[in-house]
Amino acid sequence: MNMMNMDFKRKLPIPMETKEMYPLSDDLSSVIEKRTAELKAIFEGESDKMALIIGPCSADNEDSVLDYVSRLVPVQEKVADKLLIVPRVYTHKARTTGDGYKGLVHQPDPNAQPDLFKGIIAMREMHMRVVKETGFVSADELLYPEHYKYVDDLLGYVAVGARSVENQQHRLTASAVGCPVGMKNPTSGDLTVMMNAIAAAQRQHDFIYRGWEGRSAGNPHAHAILRGYVNRQGVTHPNYHYETLQYLASLFAKWSPQNPAVIIDCNHSNSGKNPFEQPRIMKEVLHSCPYDSDLKRLVKGFMVESYIEDGNQPVDGGVYGKSITDACLGWEKSECLIYEFAELL
Repeated sequence: MNMMNMDFKRKLPIPMETKEMYPLSDDLSSVIEKRTAELKAIFEGESDKMALIIGPCSADNEDSVLDYVSRLVPVQEKVADKLLIVPRVYTHKARTTGDGYKGLVHQPDPNAQPDLFKGIIAMREMHMRVVKETGFVSADELLYPEHYKYVDDLLGYVAVGARSVENQQHRLTASAVGCPVGMKNPTSGDLTVMMNAIAAAQRQHDFIYRGWEGRSAGNPHAHAILRGYVNRQGVTHPNYHYETLQYLASLFAKWSPQNPAVIIDCNHSNSGKNPFEQPRIMKEVLHSCPYDSDLKRLVKGFMVESYIEDGNQPVDGGVYGKSITDACLGWEKSECLIYEFAELL
């Protein structure tokens, strides 16, 4: 008999049991509902504000992540008439080869062995602390569709990554998510793949999820994220330029989805993973929008990788607030970026 080549270590609590251990109060639930409604209004065109999804590449340390998010609070107050800030609290980290630090949910302590039970608890606790201590509602990546149910009551924004966007289970799960979901273009850069993912996420589906037969409602706030791509020779290419945005607008016009929208990811292949290019990329897109009314309606905001310290370090580097995955823009430069963003609107 063929068996799975896997050591089943222990049975983990189901999401309902985890939520019973770490319940969400009515007051916090109201904050999440209000903040998520504000974000949905941006994607629906009911609000003239733009969204800024900003924060560390990976949420690797609870103390420094909460420190970072707390710093966003007074900044949000100053730009509240122009921007809605959504902190990136990414508890999952995609790995191209499967090697390296896979995020908080795998290793709550990056220097210790993986512990997924502690990781699930740490993920829920961190997202809850963000709401309780700052009033923000965070964004996370839908890297493992089955993990979403552990925090579905806490998130205000979800992203499906470039390596996941063509996967059927990610698309069907996105159709059941109750907050805006960004579908990234794949690493190949083929925008039709991304558009198909948006189409799938906006439709109803019957599928198996966590042992249940379920029917999703469809997500009317599923939208595009442009993050650049890599060509056959392994060279990175941006896709935030005016011509690409026009082409994307034409794809949306052909299909006519609900709430056509795009978020520009200023890092990854758009910046060649140089985080210091992010302010320039944002400014170029904002300068492009007035030339075409379709783009002005389509571009709803930006995604920025930002932390307390510039750059990145090894997992055991020990520098507080410095990324142990992709390099990030430090706090001082990020604060300037936010104020410049607001001034350009």
